[in-house]
Amino acid sequence: MSPDQRFARWVKVALAAFALLFIYFLIADSFMPMTPEARVMRPVVRIAPELSAPVSEVVVSDHQQVAKGDVLFRLNPEPFLIALEQARLNREQAQRDNTRLEAELAAAQAMLASAQAIAEERAGERRRGEALIGRQSISRQQYDQQVAAEHTAQAEVASAQAKIESLEVQLGEDGDTNLRLRQADNALEKAQLDVARTEVRALEAGQVTNLQLQAGDYVQAGQPVIALVTQRVDIIADFREKSLRHVRPGDEAAVVFDAWPGRIFEGQVSAFDAGVREGQLTADGQLADIPTSDRWVRDAQRLRIHIALNEPLIAPPPSGARATVQLLPGEHALAQPFAWLQTHLISWLHYVY
Repeated sequence: MSPDQRFARWVKVALAAFALLFIYFLIADSFMPMTPEARVMRPVVRIAPELSAPVSEVVVSDHQQVAKGDVLFRLNPEPFLIALEQARLNREQAQRDNTRLEAELAAAQAMLASAQAIAEERAGERRRGEALIGRQSISRQQYDQQVAAEHTAQAEVASAQAKIESLEVQLGEDGDTNLRLRQADNALEKAQLDVARTEVRALEAGQVTNLQLQAGDYVQAGQPVIALVTQRVDIIADFREKSLRHVRPGDEAAVVFDAWPGRIFEGQVSAFDAGVREGQLTADGQLADIPTSDRWVRDAQRLRIHIALNEPLIAPPPSGARATVQLLPGEHALAQPFAWLQTHLISWLHYVY
């Protein structure tokens, strides 16, 4: 065989191999898609104080594992203890105000009884005056004075009743339903809550990372100062959208972590993201921004899915660690061995790169 014939044969072999690989790629991308664009995501809790105050003590250290409810750091409690004592004094003052109003109410009720008695007496005098003036036993001026005295007594009764109503409104209901006491109790509970909030605790178990907080730093309410990486693991994988047309939640998946080459973890598709940022419209009052491209073949859009492992990891990898995900959508018996080969090939290649 001449060199030209050997070269022609190798060209044919290369073309045939290329055609076979191209066909294999098209089939594999539909029935056993794989992506190296996968990451381990562990939710990060951003710990922020609910009060603004100087930090008196940082209890934890960087990279420390903490349990739910553990104290992370403490704020200077002195201003809040003073506020708590003031709230207690305000409640005591509210009780004294109620006692004073009760005494004033009792005095007003006594004044009402006295005014009613005087009014009845003046009414009797006016009635006797009517009989006497008919017999001309008293003068008209004396009778008019009796009528005026009766009206004055009735006005005193009305004034006493109005004062009682005013005191009853100020005093409010009795016992724990009293408005003044409820307001004082509410302020007292808030002050007690603020004192409790001077100890900032972990809302979840996890690991403190990148700790920069120091005693003496002044922190603002609602401003995160500590990052806590939780133990929960969420594996996200980005596939070209055409590769997911046969994938459904619950389909089998194999995961290979870059940190653990040679090991394959079984899982399943747990969820699909509803969209990506390019699919979100913002009501900003601007016209549509249409991207332009001079490429004949545009880049494929990638969509994100979530993978749940069948068995929990004993030692979760760091958040953001890389992984490769192999999917096995549906019931395709022929795809099983090829997917097995792809997965094991990737797991061994991770030893190299």
